[in-house]
Amino acid sequence: MEHAEEQEACPEQTQRYCVQRPIYNQELLQGQLHRRQRTSQTLGQKIAHACRCSSKKAKSHLYSFLPILKWLPRYPVKEYLLGDIISGISTGVMQLPQGLAYALLAAVPPVFGLYSSFYPVFLYTFFGTSKHISIGTFAVVSMMVGGVAVREVPDGMISLDSNSTNITDVLEYYSARDTKRVQVAVALAFLSGLIQLCLGFLRFGFVAIYLTEPLVRGFTTAAAVHVFVSQLKYLLGIKTSRYSGPLSVVYSLAAVFSKITTTNIATLIVGSTCIVLLLVGKEINLRFKKKLPVPIPMEIIVVIIGTGVSAGMNLNESYKVDVVGNIPQGLRAPTIPEIQLIPAIFMDAIAIAIVGFSMTASMAKIFAIKHGYTIDGNQELIALGICNSVGSFFQTFSITCSMSRSLVQESTGGRTQVAGTLAAVMVLLVIVAIGYLFEPLPQTVLAAIVMVNLKGMFKQFGDIMHFWRTSKIEMAIWVVAFVASLFLGLDYGLLTAVTFAMITVIYRTQRPEYRILGQIPNTDIYCDVEEYEEVKEYPGIKIFQANTSLYFANSESYTRALKKKTGVDPSALLAARRKAQKRHAKEIKAANKYRTKAVLKLNNDVEASVKHELASDDLPVNGKFADSSVQDMPHDEHEHFVEPKTNIHSLILDFTPVNFVDSVGAKTLKSIIKEYKEVGVCVCIASCSGPVMNELTRLNFFDGSVTRELLFHSIHDAVLACQGKDGSAAKADSNL
Repeated sequence: MEHAEEQEACPEQTQRYCVQRPIYNQELLQGQLHRRQRTSQTLGQKIAHACRCSSKKAKSHLYSFLPILKWLPRYPVKEYLLGDIISGISTGVMQLPQGLAYALLAAVPPVFGLYSSFYPVFLYTFFGTSKHISIGTFAVVSMMVGGVAVREVPDGMISLDSNSTNITDVLEYYSARDTKRVQVAVALAFLSGLIQLCLGFLRFGFVAIYLTEPLVRGFTTAAAVHVFVSQLKYLLGIKTSRYSGPLSVVYSLAAVFSKITTTNIATLIVGSTCIVLLLVGKEINLRFKKKLPVPIPMEIIVVIIGTGVSAGMNLNESYKVDVVGNIPQGLRAPTIPEIQLIPAIFMDAIAIAIVGFSMTASMAKIFAIKHGYTIDGNQELIALGICNSVGSFFQTFSITCSMSRSLVQESTGGRTQVAGTLAAVMVLLVIVAIGYLFEPLPQTVLAAIVMVNLKGMFKQFGDIMHFWRTSKIEMAIWVVAFVASLFLGLDYGLLTAVTFAMITVIYRTQRPEYRILGQIPNTDIYCDVEEYEEVKEYPGIKIFQANTSLYFANSESYTRALKKKTGVDPSALLAARRKAQKRHAKEIKAANKYRTKAVLKLNNDVEASVKHELASDDLPVNGKFADSSVQDMPHDEHEHFVEPKTNIHSLILDFTPVNFVDSVGAKTLKSIIKEYKEVGVCVCIASCSGPVMNELTRLNFFDGSVTRELLFHSIHDAVLACQGKDGSAAKADSNL
């Protein structure tokens, strides 16, 4: 069959190989190969096999559903415990202030941020597959939740007498409004959790790939702007309504600037001081990262200082500084979410479910690659779904992975989710025991924490220059995601960005690169003739390559590019032939007409004067006149005039980049073969993959006119076969 001869090269020399084998087309190759016998199963057999249960299969499913059963029994206490304890404490002191702060973004009282920082974190320990991410509240998702809550329960929805000055009435108004918004947030968490569970059980973990990195970064940057604008009123101590939906960021900015003169100076001073302290602390942590055993927990320090100063100076009553207020002690009894809200929030729940999963999956993959383990995307969906849906019964709002806390949990020595459990225990301690101590905490301190944590997201504006240098299309995705999310709102912005990303995929398939390939001399390697000087084309052979599949959306552009690149347009050639034939027919007709008139005139002259002596050279010879005007053309000139020809005899289509062909693509391919055959050009297909071959077979591509003999294993096989057919290479063989 195949004889291979390998030449051992010296270290200084380039290794070479020489292979002698027949020129393979698919007909010959398939005739020499033996397919493996595969027994096809009926649908009933497949279902029966899937439902069959064994102890090994049950154990595998149990370990997959509860990953903690796999790693906890093997937990190396001596190696991991100290690092997990330090990491858990460090993450916990971040979890507490961020939980309080992000509750403001979600438009619910701060204590619900603590609930959302406890239940989901604890549940993820049992069901999650990542060892390093920190689950809980996150600015982007909290902002999306807050937008829905404000839309469904706007400030004017709960009636309050405009003339009422009774403090009790005002408090009851805010209490009723917040209760309604909590119901919306809880229902949203429940529904988004169910969606994530369904996607996980249906093995839809791949949906995150449609949220490409430029899209996610542009979307989160816009979300950071939304978050920053929403916190301005807390930083300045201004009373404004909260807006949601399209242009909400514009309305919010207009509301803040319209009331800028009512700024509470004490609130601004406290908030600005906290921002400076937090920025300094983060800079110290960054510069002395290798020298510090653990990062300085500036957030909890600022919370403690802010709470102490507020309580000592009585900022709420003396300077009208808004504070967190009542933080009820203990855990709430589980309640059923408001199911009747589901129709109004369904689309928002889908967006939150997908965004939350994409954040978690991206961070989990980063740490998994860094530390050498794998994560299961479908199980991550199930874990998030359980965290959200089960947590909603305990008054939590939607959660996901926090980037800042995950980096702290990993960098401080966390090895497993034991660190996350310890962080949750710290939050639980605050909820059940010392939560009331944070009631004097100024809201401007929480706003400062939120704003400073957006620093990393604002750095993503640098992506524009990066993508400008690397990929204009990815830059366009980033810009569209940012602009759409900024002005249309996070929900419609995300939908617009995903749609645009899909359009770019279609655009790339519609605008692929088309190339003519040539051979690197004395090799079987073929490259772009326009890119390399050494590459040469075979006389009479064109090798065409398109880096795309062939289907309904690009079949016409494929045909146009083929004709343009090869310089051979069968339709134009056939049209030229028909035009030439018509023109030649007219010439013959005119010549015959002239000949007839000449004969008639000659006969008349003969009858009028029989005595006239005719010159021999004026007589017709064999029925033809010597007059140049009526002489027939030479045969070869006539043939060239009537039938324009091309100097190309073979055309090879390189199918190496082709992943699939649909029915329209198969018809287009068949039409190409037929059209070029009419003008004397043989079309071959090279490097067609097995799946594409199977698709062509199912589409009835092969028949009497198109056989598998036109398909070759490689470009070089096709070139040698075309040379042999043309007869231009009498000694053509496959020696390289």
